[in-house]
This record gives sequence, structure tokens and C-alpha cells, in this order.
Amino acid sequence: MNILAHLYLSFEDPHLMIGNFIGDHVRNRDLVHFHPQIQKGVQLHWAIDAFTDSHNIVHQSKERLRPTYKKYSAVLVDLFYDHFLSKNWEQYHHQPLDAFAQAFYFLMDQHHHNMPASVQHMMPYMKRYNWLVGYGHFEGMQQVLNGMSRRAKFQSNMEKSLQDLQHSYTDFEQEFAEFFPELIGFVEDLLGEDLGRR
Repeated sequence: MNILAHLYLSFEDPHLMIGNFIGDHVRNRDLVHFHPQIQKGVQLHWAIDAFTDSHNIVHQSKERLRPTYKKYSAVLVDLFYDHFLSKNWEQYHHQPLDAFAQAFYFLMDQHHHNMPASVQHMMPYMKRYNWLVGYGHFEGMQQVLNGMSRRAKFQSNMEKSLQDLQHSYTDFEQEFAEFFPELIGFVEDLLGEDLGRR
């Protein structure tokens, strides 16, 4: 899952949100340097990714993109699912998305010292272009896709993938709608247990 889903799945716990936000940028050996609840958020991020990557519905979404985007199909599905979460946010959360986003950007700034360097580099762009809200609109999606394509290590063509989302929009939206409640249930169960180590 992409950034917005990870934040949503932290259920408004500030430290969990920070850990879930930075999870892709933290290694297991670095966990000891963080607050215990941030550590739990990082571990939650890893568990969410593992559940998502192994799910049959997500596999269907990825297979639709794989012929064109190869290994980047998983990255694109994560972003496409954030599009549907952003677009339909009021179905999942009591707080308006813009207010949720602004509150997180403030929290993010407060925890600047906890952020890995790669995240610190990303933060100003995330705020300036209001990614969390922008995910819900094609224009915002295109901006994010352009940036992801520029940062990709190999030729990805991700900047062209919006047309694939639009072409199979109903299929992707239905897959997200079926998958996301299962992911929510998985996280709700997991938060009552010891997340263990990656």
C-alpha cells in the first residue's frame, strides 16, 4: 500500500503514523533508535506490505499492469489504491481528508528529527503539492507518477500509467473496494498482537 493507506491504517495514533510513514526507509537493525511505538508503526508497515503483496485480489490488479510495467506494476497498484482511498475518503474516515492531511503534515514536521534522510528530502514536496489530497484527482496522480518515473532506477514508463488506470478504472476500483476492508480487518487484529520482528 502507498502513503495514505498506511496513515489511515495507523488509526490516528501519532507514533504509529510516523513509523508507518517511514517504514520503507528503515532497516530492522535501525529500529532500536526509535520510540517503541514508532518501532511498532514500522513493523506494522512491513506487515501491511506483506499481507498486500500476497493477496489474490492485489495480484489481479498487478497482473493487469505487468506486461507493460514489469516489476513497477506493484508500485503502481499501491498508488492506484491510494487514489481510490483518497477519492472515497468520506466512506472510511470521519475527518475530511484535507484536515487529516494538514494534521499529518504538522505531525510530520514535529518529527522531522525522526525521519530518515530520504524522507526528509521528500517531505517538502509532499506538503507543497498536498499529495494525500492530490491522489484523489487525475492531475495530482499525474504529478506523482511523473516524479516516481524520474526517480526510478530503470526505465519504468510509470508516467504513462494514468491511461491504464483510466482504461480499467472500474476493475481497479472494484478490486480496491473488495481488498481494503480485508486489509482493515487484518490490521485491527494485528494491532492487538505482538508484531514481532521483520
